[in-house]
Amino acid sequence: MCLVLFAYLADARQTLVVAANRDELYARDATAAHYWDGEPTVLAGRDLSAGGTWLGVTTRGRFATVTNFAEAAPAEAPRSRGELTSEFLLSDLACEEYVEGIEAAAYRGFNLLLWDGETLMCTSNTGQTQRLTPGIYGLTNAHFGTQWPKVARGTGALATAVEGGASVQDLLALLADDATPPDDKLPERGRGIEAERALASCFIRGEEYGTRASTAVIMNTDEVVFTEQAYGPGGVAGARRDYRFDLDD
Repeated sequence: MCLVLFAYLADARQTLVVAANRDELYARDATAAHYWDGEPTVLAGRDLSAGGTWLGVTTRGRFATVTNFAEAAPAEAPRSRGELTSEFLLSDLACEEYVEGIEAAAYRGFNLLLWDGETLMCTSNTGQTQRLTPGIYGLTNAHFGTQWPKVARGTGALATAVEGGASVQDLLALLADDATPPDDKLPERGRGIEAERALASCFIRGEEYGTRASTAVIMNTDEVVFTEQAYGPGGVAGARRDYRFDLDD
């Protein structure tokens, strides 16, 4: 993922509300969200290039997503970051126990957001591990808490959406925001102003690289609503997948 906006216990009726955009090369082979063959409790897409998934939930009420960390010259690493999410979804471990077992050096830079049904935790191999308290947050390709324009704009929109209870349509709408921030608000990562402009909006419309999927997740105490809207080059909308299921006892 490249942008994850989430509200934790911001509304009494909704435990965890997530709005996330996956920005990626359109040529990278992947499958849309589906219940996995052989692992029917897992609902997630799959990266067919390196394995694992960028975001998923389970019928037992677990959630996981990962963002890459922007690195000037990323080193090769033996394991795919998508394994971090898929392995958590397939496990029964509490967040703390799972995080303790991560071999951080085996991966390129990542931020990992985990929910085990009781604890929401964000960990990274470039920063600290945090057990999160109720609130509204944004996560992108930088240290947790970094207020890139898309994070500031997105969390503001999410705060409005969750007042009185967010809907899937609310979440997809805020994820479709393609406004480009002013140049003086853009991150400075040594990529040049044109590159930063192209990547600064919540929703990226590109021809080779852009927002490939917007995902809305609403987790209650007994039910999960999950929607994934796919996009192609230029931001053209593709297939939409809607799921709703009761949590396993």
